[in-house]
Amino acid sequence: MDPALLKEREAFLKRAKTQPTIEKRKTKPSNDENSSKKSKPSKPFVPKTPKPLDYKTAQGSTNYRFGVLARIVKHLKSKHQEGDTEALLLEEILDETNQLDVTNSVKHWLQTEALLSNPKVTVKESSEGRKFAFNPKLDIRDRKGLMKLLKNYDLVGKGGVLMEDVEESLPNAQKAVKSLGDNIIMVTRPVDKKKVLFYNDKNLKFDIDEDYRKLWRSVAVEGLDESKIEEYLTRNGITSMQEAGIRKVSAVPRRKKGTGKRNMKFKRHNDHLEGVLKDYSDVSK
Repeated sequence: MDPALLKEREAFLKRAKTQPTIEKRKTKPSNDENSSKKSKPSKPFVPKTPKPLDYKTAQGSTNYRFGVLARIVKHLKSKHQEGDTEALLLEEILDETNQLDVTNSVKHWLQTEALLSNPKVTVKESSEGRKFAFNPKLDIRDRKGLMKLLKNYDLVGKGGVLMEDVEESLPNAQKAVKSLGDNIIMVTRPVDKKKVLFYNDKNLKFDIDEDYRKLWRSVAVEGLDESKIEEYLTRNGITSMQEAGIRKVSAVPRRKKGTGKRNMKFKRHNDHLEGVLKDYSDVSK
């Protein structure tokens, strides 16, 4: 090794030894600081309990549940309109609607709450378990049932039946209505354009002379109530049906007990002035 380098190394070490080094030592905390730290009470650790899931506020889960319910009701309705009225188990309905991936909580909600309280679903108990089917608004199964229903409505005075209710309740409703022909009358309501079916009683048909029809159509009664029509008939010497018919006898109101006059003896005062007092009510002012 080069002797010049060795001399430079030894000189460097000597200079390093002569330079003093200062070490910073950690100062221990005083007793006052320790006492202040110990005096502060530490807060107890309280583990956070998970809040229960509220299905009313959880929009996602609620929408999912009611979406499953809507698909079930729609499927049962379509099966009923096609003529398949057999009740099914919940698992069978979920299989037909491709919803077998729903959770057990949703299945429990459907079977114990949602389907039981739904007015469009009827529940049938069987040995296999609880079954569900569509609950139509009208209890009709064929065109004969529709004809019988319209006859009963006509006899009782209920009027007609909405076509949309018939389509919901009767499988192949359009075909059944068409097969009945002129036995029914279809009227379109001017308010909402909905079609209403009425029973056409052919026994009530009779021919009316054309002159009477023209007179009937010439009388304008729009905006007139029954009292004004009755006044018009009376003015023209026509007896109204109300006068010709049987009048309702109004019930005589019964008197309450204790209101009738009774022979009660009252105590009289000032008997000694009898014959002295005079009545001046007839004297003019």
